[in-house]
Amino acid sequence: MLILEKLEKTGKECGFTHVGSLDVNTIRLLPQVREMCSRNSCHMYGKNWCCPPGCGTLEECGSRIRKYSHGILVQTVGGLEDALDGEGMMETEARHKKNFDRLREALLPEFPGMLSIGSGCCTRCKECTYPDHPCRFPGNSFASMEAYGMLVTEICKANGMDYYYGPCTISYTGCFLLE
Repeated sequence: MLILEKLEKTGKECGFTHVGSLDVNTIRLLPQVREMCSRNSCHMYGKNWCCPPGCGTLEECGSRIRKYSHGILVQTVGGLEDALDGEGMMETEARHKKNFDRLREALLPEFPGMLSIGSGCCTRCKECTYPDHPCRFPGNSFASMEAYGMLVTEICKANGMDYYYGPCTISYTGCFLLE
């Protein structure tokens, strides 16, 4: 349990609102979630190495996940002026991605083979090379939990972490699978 306390402390120092243990056995990859991606509401389907279909099939994603025995869930929660506060949503998402990068860098020395799975599409490059050329930063890119087919609310619940923090809030969730 000492390592979880250290991971929680490091996650909080990197700016996350919540950090908790992730039982990898609670991860289910659902075709229904992948189908939501294929509707292309975020306009990234088929345009990014870290989004479907570029990130691989559910079977390929599952094969990557099965290499790990444990991990951590991380969240950034932000307040919104109202339910339609797009600016507040984008600010919280940007903060989450910065937190995610900071924690990833902090964990790399101890967990060089970790699998980082974030929130939203990878934004390392202004324009992704998909599908014409290989990813420019394969070691620094990340797919989202949804791209992998994960229902984030289900994983949070299965691991004792809230997902909804009340009206006028938004939460972004990611995870790090550790060897």
